[in-house]
Order: sequence, then C-alpha cells, then structure tokens
Amino acid sequence: MPIDISIKAWLALSLIRGLGGEGARRLLQEFGSPDAVLAAPVSILKSFVKAEVAAAISGGITDDLLAPALNWLKEDQNHIVTLGDSDYPQALLNIADPPLLLYVKGRRDLLNATALAIVGSRNATPQGKSNAEEFSKSLSDAGLCIISGMAHGIDAAAHRGALRGMSGSIAVVGTGLDKVYPAANRDLAHALAAQGTLISEFPLGTPPVATNFPRRNRIISGMSIGCLVVEASLQSGSLITARLAMEQGRDVFAIPGSIHSPQSKGCHALIKQGAKLAETAQDILEELPGVRHVYSGKPETSDSQYQGSDLLALIGFDPVSMDGLCTRSGLTVSQLSAMLLPLELEGRITALPGGLFQRIN
Repeated sequence: MPIDISIKAWLALSLIRGLGGEGARRLLQEFGSPDAVLAAPVSILKSFVKAEVAAAISGGITDDLLAPALNWLKEDQNHIVTLGDSDYPQALLNIADPPLLLYVKGRRDLLNATALAIVGSRNATPQGKSNAEEFSKSLSDAGLCIISGMAHGIDAAAHRGALRGMSGSIAVVGTGLDKVYPAANRDLAHALAAQGTLISEFPLGTPPVATNFPRRNRIISGMSIGCLVVEASLQSGSLITARLAMEQGRDVFAIPGSIHSPQSKGCHALIKQGAKLAETAQDILEELPGVRHVYSGKPETSDSQYQGSDLLALIGFDPVSMDGLCTRSGLTVSQLSAMLLPLELEGRITALPGGLFQRIN
C-alpha cells in the first residue's frame, strides 16, 4: 500500500526512548504535529519533557529503526492508524491513556464498529469454551463485533464464535504484529487477519512481555461498549479488563457457574460487585442501547470437538449429558460408559436424574 509520508513522523515519535503516551500527547497539543515536535529545539522541548528525552527527540530516529515498520506497511492488509486519522477508534479517545498509534492487520473498517469485549480464563473448562463460542456467535449475529485478546481458552473461543457470526472480531495483542502469541493460535491469527482485525500498540518485534498484557487490556475494554466475563478465577487477568471497563463507564456482564468451580469465583465476585448476570445473549442485548436485537433464542451448538484422556476435565463442574460428553470428547457412548463407571465407583462423579453426570469435588 502507498505509505503516507506523515506516518514516518508518527512512527519516529512513537519510538523515542523514554517518551510515553502522556508525554507524546502533551507535545502534540503544544506543537500541533509530529513533524513540528521533531523539529523543535532542545531548549524548548526541555520545558515539556526530561532533558534526556528532549535530546533523544532532537537527535531523531534513524531510517534503520523505521525500516521494519515501513516495509511491513507495504503489505495490503497492514496499516498504521494514528491519533490524527479519521478512522482511529473514537471510543479510545475517551479513555485515560489512548495509544499514540495502532498497528492494524486486517479489516480497518472494524476499528469503529459497535463492539463487545468477551474475556476469561486461559485455563477454561470445556463448558466455558463452549459458552464463549456460542455467546460470541449469537452476539455477532446481533450486530456486535467481538473483541478479545487471542489468549488460550476463553479468548480464542470467543474469536472463533465471532468469526462464525456476521459482525467480525478484533484481537488486541500484547506483542508486535509480526509475532503470534501464543504460537498455538497461529491458525486463528491468520483467520482473524483474513476475516477480522488484529491490533497492537507495540512496535514490531516486541516479544510477549508480561507487563504488556495489562496495557493491552485497556484497549480491549476501551474499544467496547461492554465486557462479558465468561469464566475467571479470582486471580485471572480478565478481571483487570472488567475493572478497566467499569472505570471507563462500560457495562460489565458475567456468566455464573458452579459454586464448586474455581473458574467461576471471579465471575461470582464481579456479580457481587454489580456486574450483570448473563444467562443468555439476550440478557446482554437488552442492556445495550442501539444494538440490533435479532437474537433468535437458543445459541448454536459449537462445532468444537474436545479430545483428551482427562474425562474429569471434560465433565467440568456443571451437570452434563452423555450426548454432551460425546460431543466434547469425540468418543462413542460405549467408550464413555466404560470410562465413567470406574469414576462413579470411586466416588469422583455421580449420576443424576435425566441421564446427567456431575463431578464431585
């Protein structure tokens, strides 16, 4: 794609060592444009930033440092969207620390779509992943772009469900867009680039550093009109996203679960703090003004097939039918029956009326 010459100045400003988002915005407000900031004398810059940062700005950024991003931009699906662009996500302008620029891969038109964040545990249960995928598909069909963080578990399931729907999906990542993290989600990343959008505020080459992910979360919540937490332990990073959403004035929803499941305790804590309990996609749609309410009722069954020898993990903490276990495991009824009987005799599961099975804590 043709590269806007002003992009070089925006990139250079974003790459100044020691100049954070707040400092960059203060300089832009004072000087009017990145070019004017970069051309300003050190003596004046020192009135607004530390001396070493002023010296770095005056020294400029070499072409070698700009080259990776400029070469990356030559691919048709790659974009850099700055605070000065008309299609910069308008919702981010209302948060405390909007990114100076965003690296975008995929559909630029989704940046200002009406969106809902769906987040949750990386160590999700089969039921949790199924819920995330089904809710995402239904909410996408109702007109909501689904935003998440492309992590294992709930995030990945939410993206998969949204890509099956009509309104697309956005993944906000904590690395440079030339890296895929986690690597196991490479196919999902390719699908998002082709059908949805990948976003990062971090320069190309940025590795998966732990401190980047909480920063990433403010963009997930900031671009959304609400946030749904599907499963979360009390230590889950998804609770950071929910807290940020509350601070940003967004609606927060949580799906309740078994009182015995550690992955439900974070959701229950959010509900106690005022998050809205969500049992169906319709519960969410009814709380969001201006969203198409075309939810058809029962969510679609997920296409996902769950494999694995740990049958207890497949059962989860909620009652499940034999048909449900067949779907999750890919095993036949006779195979499952042979595996369930020893667990029942050991007192690790119990048979319930209606042909259901439940794990015993």
